[in-house]
Amino acid sequence: MEARREAAPLARTKGSEHYAVRMTNPSSGPSSRVGTGLRIGVLALQGDFREHLHAVEAAGATGIGVRRPAELEGLDGLIIPGGESTTIDKLSRAFGLRDPLRQRIHDGLPVYGSCAGMILLADQITDPAKDLAGNPQQTFGGLDITVRRNAFGRQRESFETDLDFKGLDFSATENGVAPVHAVFIRGPWVERVGDGVEVLAEVEPSKASHPEALAGTARIVAVRSGKLLATSFHPEVTGEKRVHELFIRMIRGEA
Repeated sequence: MEARREAAPLARTKGSEHYAVRMTNPSSGPSSRVGTGLRIGVLALQGDFREHLHAVEAAGATGIGVRRPAELEGLDGLIIPGGESTTIDKLSRAFGLRDPLRQRIHDGLPVYGSCAGMILLADQITDPAKDLAGNPQQTFGGLDITVRRNAFGRQRESFETDLDFKGLDFSATENGVAPVHAVFIRGPWVERVGDGVEVLAEVEPSKASHPEALAGTARIVAVRSGKLLATSFHPEVTGEKRVHELFIRMIRGEA
C-alpha cells in the first residue's frame, strides 16, 4: 500500500466555525477517466459544490452546477453536496427545484449525497430543524433511512479517521483495498436502514475523536440503495477520489 503524502491543512467552514482538513493523496485515484462522456450535475444552491464539480471533472465527466429545474435535464447523475441541509432545503423550494428533483429521484436518477446531502436524501430525520412557524425541515427523500443531524457533535468536534468501505474492489491492489480517509464535519449518522439499503461503512467508537458521543455503538456513515449513494463524510475535500468513482460506476451500471 502506498503511503499518503500529506499537504498543508485546508480550512473548511460550516456555519461560523472552522475545521482544518488535511489534504491527502489517496492510494488509488480514478481508473483513467472513468467519467468520460457523462454529464453529472451538482446542486449548487449552497455548500461545497465547487469541490464536487472538481472531483467529477477530474474523473473525466462534465460537471454542471444545478440551480434551476431546466438544468436537471439531460443529466446522467446528480450530487447533493455538504453544507447546511436546512438552507439547501429552503433554497430548493425558493428556486422551484424541490418538486422536480424529488420526481427525478423517484424516476431513477442516480444521486450521491455527502453530509447534508445524506440528510436530504433520507426519508426521515430523527431531529429535524424547525422554522419560525414550527414547520420541520423537508427532504428530497429516496433513501429508506432515518438520520440524525449533527450526530457527531459540534464543529470543534470534527475529526478524521480511516474507514473500511465496501464496494471499492475496483481499486484493489496486491495489498487489497486501501481504507477511505474520511473527514466528519458536523456530520449525520444513520440510525435506521430499511429493506434494500446496504451499509457500506461504519465508524467504530474507538475511531471517533470523542467516542462518548457514539455510546459504545458503531455508527453507520455510508449507505447505498440502487442508484442512490450517501456518505456522512466529505471525500471531496481530502482528495479521496474513489467514492466519486463508485458513484460514476453506479451510473454506468458497473457497480
